[in-house]
Amino acid sequence: MDRQAQAALLFLLGAAVLHVGWTDLHLRYVKAGLRPLLLLSGAVLIATAAATVWYERRHASPADHDHHPEPRVSWLLALPLLALILVAPPALGSYSAVHTGTALQKPFGFPDLPARGPLRLGVGDYAARAVHDDGRHLRDRPLTLTGFVALDRDGTPYLVRMTLNCCAADAQPVKVALTGEIPPVLRPDGWLEVTGTYSPRRTKDPVNDGPIPYLEVTAARPVPPPADPYDDTGSG
Repeated sequence: MDRQAQAALLFLLGAAVLHVGWTDLHLRYVKAGLRPLLLLSGAVLIATAAATVWYERRHASPADHDHHPEPRVSWLLALPLLALILVAPPALGSYSAVHTGTALQKPFGFPDLPARGPLRLGVGDYAARAVHDDGRHLRDRPLTLTGFVALDRDGTPYLVRMTLNCCAADAQPVKVALTGEIPPVLRPDGWLEVTGTYSPRRTKDPVNDGPIPYLEVTAARPVPPPADPYDDTGSG
């Protein structure tokens, strides 16, 4: 593959990275905070491609045009780039959740919560406060959590969010077990907005014996998946 072809692939790669970073597609690969780095990387790749073309044209000699054609099979390297642009990978879901132990860890501290009224919490925030703070500021208050459904091997229903340290490759679940007014039919990977109250009940994750708190459900309704399916705050 000659330099012109290399520059073309660099340009395609840079365009793909810019496309991923500019749209919500990047949330399927990395945490939201890394978006500026993706955009910068894409811009650098495109600039490198342009510089390669400029250098090649400026320093090319007539003899350089007398060469054998490069194998066309080299252009198959562009297929992964097209897949990156055209095919969005699904977010990790219930299969990963039930085969991976909970990633819940004790955080360094807990941000203050409003003194009164209902609370809308992330799954990771609720789990951390329920387990490591004994639900001190959660008792007797309406709570709303959103996550996807996972069913354990024994049928135990969990509300789950996958947490990220960096990217989807290191995603791990934080789980909240559900009890109370649970919908009669639960579809794994379906997203629910659950309203309930704190429960002191605990269970152990069958995969790694990590702690899983319960939530006493009073109401639940299906909701569409959020733009960002991952939670980068739940692992502590």
